[in-house]
Amino acid sequence: MLIAQHIKLSRILINTWQVDLIMIVSCTITYFAREFLITHNLDIPAIIPSVLGTAIAFFIGFNNNQAYDRWWEARKIWGMLVNDSRSWARSLINYVDEHEDSKPLIKKMICRHIAFLYTLKGALRNYDDNIYSKYLTEEELHEIQQHSNMHNAILNIQSRDLQLLSKKGYIDGFRFMELNELLVNFSNQMGMSERIKNTIFPTTYTYLTKVFIWLFVVSITLVISSYVEYWSIFIGWLLGFVFVSTQINGMGLINPFENNSAAIPLNQITRTIEINLLEMLGESEIPEPVKPINDEYVL
Repeated sequence: MLIAQHIKLSRILINTWQVDLIMIVSCTITYFAREFLITHNLDIPAIIPSVLGTAIAFFIGFNNNQAYDRWWEARKIWGMLVNDSRSWARSLINYVDEHEDSKPLIKKMICRHIAFLYTLKGALRNYDDNIYSKYLTEEELHEIQQHSNMHNAILNIQSRDLQLLSKKGYIDGFRFMELNELLVNFSNQMGMSERIKNTIFPTTYTYLTKVFIWLFVVSITLVISSYVEYWSIFIGWLLGFVFVSTQINGMGLINPFENNSAAIPLNQITRTIEINLLEMLGESEIPEPVKPINDEYVL
């Protein structure tokens, strides 16, 4: 997630340089075609780029709105995960009756939740950092590795241990329901995250937007080349750059769980929850918070 108030022009150009080259080549070809092939045979009306520019503005506006909605929904889901994770640890620590058997089980269930968060993060980013393994026993690791959805398997283990706490009388029925509701919340938040990841944004919108931008660049170059001559190459590219950079900026939010500067900072969020839960357990070995990269963004 970007945290800098000002974005460097170099960062924008890194994301757009390939399209910029294509636009410059297109504008150059269009200019020479106008000068040597169609200058005396065809007069391009100025209304064409005007209409195309309006259509592009609508397409880009729609795409960017939908992209931000996906990004913001993902951020709200993980915000709820932060709150419910703290409630999970606090409830286990304070609601379960103190007993020699209950204390290690409470710690195991809280640490197992940290493993749940890391496995969920890994699934959403298609990257297994294996941090979760230090919070699970060998038996639990073996069990969840038999499942294609490891984070769901961890919730299943949590449910078994919650039932064990109830059978041994360490929690009453009301507290059991409260803790089980938190497990249901984790399952819902997991499902909502998976829905966003697995739902592909309609490719027709992005494809048509790119086509319209290319047509606009060509048509505006044709129209103004008779007035500013070779400067039409630069002006055509500049106007196209405005549309392209705006569109690419919006499309960067389409997949909010990817491991890039525009995505949700899952590393930071999971580390924050990990720190909070370990502090609540009174652990001495607490990991460092995730730090911003170049003071520009955090992953």
